[in-house]
Amino acid sequence: MTDLLIKDGYLVFPDLTLRSNVYSEDGVIKAIGSSVPASADRVIDAFEKYVLPGAVDEHVHCRDPGFTYKEDFETCTESAAAGGITAVLDMPNDLPPTDDPSRLNEKSEMFLKKAYVDFGLYGVLHNSNIEKFESMVDAGAIAFKIYMGPSTGNIPPPNDGSIIEALKKSVKKNITVVFHAENEKIVEFFTEKLKSSGRTDPRAHMEARPAIAEEEAIRRVSLFAERTGARILIAHVSSVEGLNALKEAKNYGADVYGETCPHYLFLDETAYDKYGTLVKINPPVRTAADREALWKGIESGTITNIGSDHAPHTLEEKSKGVWNSASGIIGVQTVLPLMLSEAAKGRITMNRIVSLLSEKPAKLFGFYGKKGIISVNSDADFVIFDPSKEFTIKEEWLYSKSKNSPFIGWKLRGKIILTLLRGKEIYDGEKVLEKNGKQIKRQPSFNKMNV
Repeated sequence: MTDLLIKDGYLVFPDLTLRSNVYSEDGVIKAIGSSVPASADRVIDAFEKYVLPGAVDEHVHCRDPGFTYKEDFETCTESAAAGGITAVLDMPNDLPPTDDPSRLNEKSEMFLKKAYVDFGLYGVLHNSNIEKFESMVDAGAIAFKIYMGPSTGNIPPPNDGSIIEALKKSVKKNITVVFHAENEKIVEFFTEKLKSSGRTDPRAHMEARPAIAEEEAIRRVSLFAERTGARILIAHVSSVEGLNALKEAKNYGADVYGETCPHYLFLDETAYDKYGTLVKINPPVRTAADREALWKGIESGTITNIGSDHAPHTLEEKSKGVWNSASGIIGVQTVLPLMLSEAAKGRITMNRIVSLLSEKPAKLFGFYGKKGIISVNSDADFVIFDPSKEFTIKEEWLYSKSKNSPFIGWKLRGKIILTLLRGKEIYDGEKVLEKNGKQIKRQPSFNKMNV
C-alpha cells in the first residue's frame, strides 16, 4: 500500500472552501478532515495553498491519429498535466474520424501507451453512421459530437432527421451529445459574400460566421432536445445571441448545458489587430460586449462548463491569410491557469472554477463520484495552487508541438505547483514527470444526478 497525506490546505469544493487535510491510499481518497492519519508515505504541506480536484478538459483535439505533425496524444496529455488537467476528453475529428467502434478501440489501445493523464473518447455522428450509435457506446464512447457547421476535418453535418434520431438513441443509452452549433448555410453564404467583396483582413472571419448562425443552431437543436428528452451540451458558446438562446432553452425545459472557452472570456475583436489569423477560431472571437456577457453567463449559471477547445496547428497553417489559415489555438495547458489567475484577482471564485472545470464535466459525461470532486472513494486527483506566486506563460513552458497561443507573455497571478493523478505526482511545478493515464469509463448511474 502507498498512501498520501495533504495537510493544512484550503480544500476547494463547488459550494465551500475548507481548511483541512485529505488522505488517500493506492490512489483513492479515504478520509477528509480530522479523521486522517497523522502520517503517510508521502506528506505534502499545503499551508496557505489551495487544493482543488483535478480538472477535466472536456474539449480537446489531440490530433492523433492523422495529424501527429501538429500534436500527438503524448504531447497533448503532457500539456494537460502541466496545466492541472487530470482528464481529457478527446474529440473525434481525426483522420480517420472516430465514427466506428473499431476506430474507438484502436484509439483506446494506442492512447493507453501514450497517456500522461486519464482520457475519454468521443465518437462523431453524421448521416452515414447513425446506425452505429449503440455499438460505439458499447465500444466505450464517452459522448458524441455533432458538427452542425463547417470546421476542421470537414465532418459533414447530419441532416435534422438524423440529429433527432441520434438524440432519441442518446436517451435510451443515457449519454450526452455535444454540438458544434453553427448554421452551415449561413456561414457558407457570408463567407462567399465577404470573399467576393475582396475582404482579406482577419476580422472578416468574425463577420463570415455571424452570431445569428450560432443562435439559430442552438435554438434548433435545443428544440430537438426538448422534444426527445435528450441531454445536450452546446460547445464553445461565443455570443450574446447564443447565450440568450441557451437561456431560453433552459427556461422552456430543454436539458441543455452551455460551454464556453478562455479565448472568448479573455479576448475580443481587437485581438485580430494584435494577433491576426493566430486567433482565427470557430466560432470566432467576437466583441467586448460578447466577452462580458459570457462572464455574466457564468455568474448566472447559464454557462455551466468550460473547455479549452485545444486545437493545435503549425505556424505555417496559421499564416495563410484569413480564408486559408487553419482555425483553432492551443489551450489545454493554459485553461486552468488563466481561470485560477482570475480567481486570485477576485473576478471568480475558486468554487465556481471547480464547478465549471471538474464537477460539471464529470457529471455530464458520466464519471462523477470517481472524478470531479474531493470526496471519500473518489480518485486522488489533485491540483495544488499557490496564489502568492506570479507566473508568466512562456513558449518554452508549453509542451504542445504547436505554439499557437495568444496567451504567451501573459502574466498570471498564482501558480500551479503540483498535479497529482490517483495520488501520484505527474507535474511538480516545473516539469511533467511520468505517464499514469487510464481510459475513463462511463458510469451511467452518475449521469442521472442533477447536473
